[in-house]
Amino acid sequence: MRLRPLIATAIMLALLPAAPAFADDLTPTPTPASTASAEEKVEEGLAVDGGSVRAIVELTDPAQHAPMAAKAAEGSVEVLLQPQAQPFMVVEGTAEELAALAEDPRVTSIHRDRAYPPALASSIAQIGADQAHAAGHTGAGQNIAILDTGVDLDHPFLSGRVVAEACFSAVDAGVESLCPNGQTSQVGAGSADATTAKCLLDGTNLCDHGTHVAGIAAGTGGVAPGAGIVAVQVFSRVNDEDLCGAAACLLAYESSLRLALDHVASLTEPIAAVNLSLGGMPYETSCDDSEEARVFKPKIDALLAKGVATVVAAGNEYFEGATFPACISSAVAVGANDDGDAIADFSNRGALLDLFAPGVDIESSVPDDQMTTYSGTSMATPHVAGALALLKAQSPDTPMPDLIAKLVSTGRPYVYQVDGAEVRTPRLDVAAAVTGGTPQPEISQSPPAAPDPADPGPGDPDPADPDPSPQPDPTGSGPTPEPEQPSDDPTPVPLPTVTVTVTITVTPTPAAKAAPVCTRGTAAKRLTAKQWAKEIHRGSGTMSDETLTCYLKLVGKASKVFPELTKASSLGKAYRVIKNTKTAKRRLDSALLTGWLNWAHGVNGTKTLKSSEKVRLAKKPTNAALKKAATKVIKSR
Repeated sequence: MRLRPLIATAIMLALLPAAPAFADDLTPTPTPASTASAEEKVEEGLAVDGGSVRAIVELTDPAQHAPMAAKAAEGSVEVLLQPQAQPFMVVEGTAEELAALAEDPRVTSIHRDRAYPPALASSIAQIGADQAHAAGHTGAGQNIAILDTGVDLDHPFLSGRVVAEACFSAVDAGVESLCPNGQTSQVGAGSADATTAKCLLDGTNLCDHGTHVAGIAAGTGGVAPGAGIVAVQVFSRVNDEDLCGAAACLLAYESSLRLALDHVASLTEPIAAVNLSLGGMPYETSCDDSEEARVFKPKIDALLAKGVATVVAAGNEYFEGATFPACISSAVAVGANDDGDAIADFSNRGALLDLFAPGVDIESSVPDDQMTTYSGTSMATPHVAGALALLKAQSPDTPMPDLIAKLVSTGRPYVYQVDGAEVRTPRLDVAAAVTGGTPQPEISQSPPAAPDPADPGPGDPDPADPDPSPQPDPTGSGPTPEPEQPSDDPTPVPLPTVTVTVTITVTPTPAAKAAPVCTRGTAAKRLTAKQWAKEIHRGSGTMSDETLTCYLKLVGKASKVFPELTKASSLGKAYRVIKNTKTAKRRLDSALLTGWLNWAHGVNGTKTLKSSEKVRLAKKPTNAALKKAATKVIKSR
């Protein structure tokens, strides 16, 4: 959390009740009727290539639900969700239908209902939490809100910890609610249960992430073992193999996250932190001015003003920046370190981060009363959320910004280079923060950590070969391509951002070793479109299917075109996109996908890609503009 914007939080609408009387303040302040044009209100690129799309319609105030729902029905726009106390509704419609709806002055904006995936050694001693526990600091009297995939309520590691539950889970075509009642929301005992039938896929529990995160923050042996857990399920089950790379996966829609944050704000329990171990598009600088942040930042600021920190995973892309929403300046952005006090090779890093915390091979609870190890900034984040619960329990009247500043000032400084400039980011030290002790000596991280050559991760070269080029995969790579054809499929992919963090089948105690985190490669080798097509073509490439699939998932997370507008979520579809250059629009798609694959392979720089995507997202770009953008991407270095 960058503390400079905190002056603004004093004037924000307070969301967390200090007393029951505060409930009246939760009514959103009406927004004046919009005078912007319909075109200005609709997000750039929304359903631009045809088909319908799931979108959030922002309203001037909640009282407009009924009339706007009626108007939407008249215009053949399907209303999917109407949270009556909130100034927005979720609809599905075509670009033309949404544009017509935007003409109403009671509509302030319309944008895609984005979805975010989980951001996937005892760590307690490294951060000094054991010393804090020995001194009687356990977080008792405080709670941590875990907005995730729910929890295994009767797990021994979490016994007696869960004090409140809720579920907000979007429903759409191919998208199922994870609320036990099958509806889009549920509040009360059992509503965040992570062991329901919808959580299971071929005997594997897809909802284990939240139980693992909750155990790190406040489980028995966790950072704050005396704190309570507010478990909020915010994910939905997506049954789309093209999108997921498996028969099903979990994603959290923006609309669900907004409802969950506002629900947490309405609770009377003392809450120290909200934990968000998930993330979307990566940013190199603060994203406060982005469309997404304009919705989320006021909620984060208001929670902070009421003494609640929003702690967010910085992301696992081996990127000099942070993913959304960790890139919001008033969030606490957390990267991961290993047990050797080095930045984890997969972790994002840089000036946007506030803290590092342990995130490699972290053992914690998973459903069915088991324990396992996971790695990722998802695991680092609850260490910080738990630490804030300890500090707030120790000093409940101290403003939360001061407690965050205390964690930052007492952490062990990691010193490293980003773009030629020195960056200092502290590693969490709970013992020093609780006792007011002197920070440990700084530790240099230069040269920056890269994946261990003895255990190469996705996209890394084979250590047996001195040439950094990828090595042949004896099983062959990529799909057998289907006949080339134009990929003008008018049906948009409903969910824009997918990444892979940790994929593991839970095994009984003792803890199992987690699979490598899907991250950007380190070869930093730029390939041409022809070379990428060869890589993806089965039997002719040198990269494994796992590496290429990982890269496509990272592209889907970083880009607004793939697979939001142009389907390139599977290897077969990616091959066709790269090879299809029959029109100016498809040539640009090919150039953009090539550029993003190079970025995933470790080539830095996204400015040209993002500016060229704006051309692709325009409603009626000229052929000349499309050709110019494609040429710009191809020639960029």
